Amino acid sequence: MMKEGDARLLQETNEEDLCIFLEKIISENAQVFTFLDLTTEVKKKCIEAILERLRGNLASRCIILCLQTLRIFSREKERMETLTSDESIRLMMTLAGLKKFTEEEEMCTSTIQYRDQDVIVEAQKCLCNLIFNSTAVQRNCCQCGCVEALVQRLKTYGDPELRFDVKFFDMRMLFLLTALPNCIETRPKIRYELHGFTYLMEVLDLTLRAAEERKAGLGDQDVELCSEILKILFNLTIEKKSADEEEEAHFMRLVSILRDLLMCKTLSKDKQEELHSHTINLLINIPVDFYEELLTPLNECEVRGIENKEVEYDGKNMEAIIVLIHFLDRRLDRPAKNMKENLTPILHCLCEACRHIRPIRKFCRSKVLPPLREDVRRLPEEGTSFRNRLCKLLTSPVTEVKDLAAHFLFVLCKENVTRMVKYTGYGNCAGLLSQFGLLKTDPAKIMGDYSSDSEDSETEEYTQLKDKVNPVTGCYEEPRADPMAGMSDEQKEYEAMRLLDAMDKLQLQGIIQPSRIGPDGRPVPISHVLELTENQGAAANNESQKNDAD
Repeated sequence: MMKEGDARLLQETNEEDLCIFLEKIISENAQVFTFLDLTTEVKKKCIEAILERLRGNLASRCIILCLQTLRIFSREKERMETLTSDESIRLMMTLAGLKKFTEEEEMCTSTIQYRDQDVIVEAQKCLCNLIFNSTAVQRNCCQCGCVEALVQRLKTYGDPELRFDVKFFDMRMLFLLTALPNCIETRPKIRYELHGFTYLMEVLDLTLRAAEERKAGLGDQDVELCSEILKILFNLTIEKKSADEEEEAHFMRLVSILRDLLMCKTLSKDKQEELHSHTINLLINIPVDFYEELLTPLNECEVRGIENKEVEYDGKNMEAIIVLIHFLDRRLDRPAKNMKENLTPILHCLCEACRHIRPIRKFCRSKVLPPLREDVRRLPEEGTSFRNRLCKLLTSPVTEVKDLAAHFLFVLCKENVTRMVKYTGYGNCAGLLSQFGLLKTDPAKIMGDYSSDSEDSETEEYTQLKDKVNPVTGCYEEPRADPMAGMSDEQKEYEAMRLLDAMDKLQLQGIIQPSRIGPDGRPVPISHVLELTENQGAAANNESQKNDAD
């Protein structure tokens, strides 16, 4: 516990005793995030004393201890005025080596001259905490040259003397300055004015080439750096706008790099999952016109560790798409706890790719919805195949997952209602048909702009069973006796009225809401269950009049 006299001690003691005292503070407060027992005045005086010592001539060890102490203080969101002043931020930037060079200085400096990089890293960590916790620091860093200095240092990442930690915390700061609400204006500035989009892609490319030259997979630090860059690129591309010629070139190059990231090996399986996840998140922001770059002609690439016949489709290399499918496969097996976070990005990515790129759709369909065989004897949602697990999602309580799974399957079925019902059962896909206004449409109608070639040849096993498949459940059922066989018309009418009465009670209790299909093919709630019989009565009268006329 610090007290008022400690501020004087921090200010006046010699450097050696200062280091001993700071080490004691750091040790005692290593896990402290809120200083409830420390008065605002004492905290302010202690911070001022440490900042004053940092402006003096201290050895690197003492500077690092001062910064580590300030980093502990910076964890607290309140009472940070002294630490978040313009003067304090400029000092932190100086210690972090974040100087904004003029154009002339930049031309004369091929690499940044590094001092003690341990000092740089500790100052970066302080800045990360301050940016995250203080809106004042967020605004300050957007205006004081911090963003420009970070982008400038990107140009030096090929220097072997620059440590990973410096690069990583640079990217962490840049991520915060493009993600937080008070820093939104930095996104177009970094992307267009500072050409940060290009420099970030170059760092990704540099990291991939370095791993390739070592003839080894990406190490854990490589993946962590790439992941931070992918998060920044996600922030920079989150606002959709039409791409000009220069932007188109950037997107083509970026998708090509993302393809390489999907296919590269990592030394850790967990890190590969992390890298794939961030890559897929970024793909969602990229216009689908550029997804073609995920595919390459087989004769222009080296297929790594996979037989050509396994990756070839329509003369294209589908290796990157196979990675996406395997990623979905693993995510479908994860516990349902974080279903939205785990599944929505990959489902969205594959759905858009399949909707707009015909070879990708046909290839994914062959893997996800192969022709039905004996599996039609089970309910579509029962089993472990891709189709089974995706059909199970069609009744998920997580709306985003349910809708995306339905859209993905619908696209794989070329948005053909009959085909969708065949593979999922009418009950499972009724929600999607209702959402698209297809409950009243011609079931053979193709809604999307798809080629007319058939991809739905039926197997001999399915052909033998299809007449006994219940379209509602999507499953083969043995013939059952008609429960109304032997009933008189009066008995049938009696049972029908009992059913209407039961539905009426459930509606009055708010348990169900009966609906009829409106002109737009969507459900329209009714006020009373007898409205369900109106159309049938009108149809019966029309039929009777027709018979009389005949």
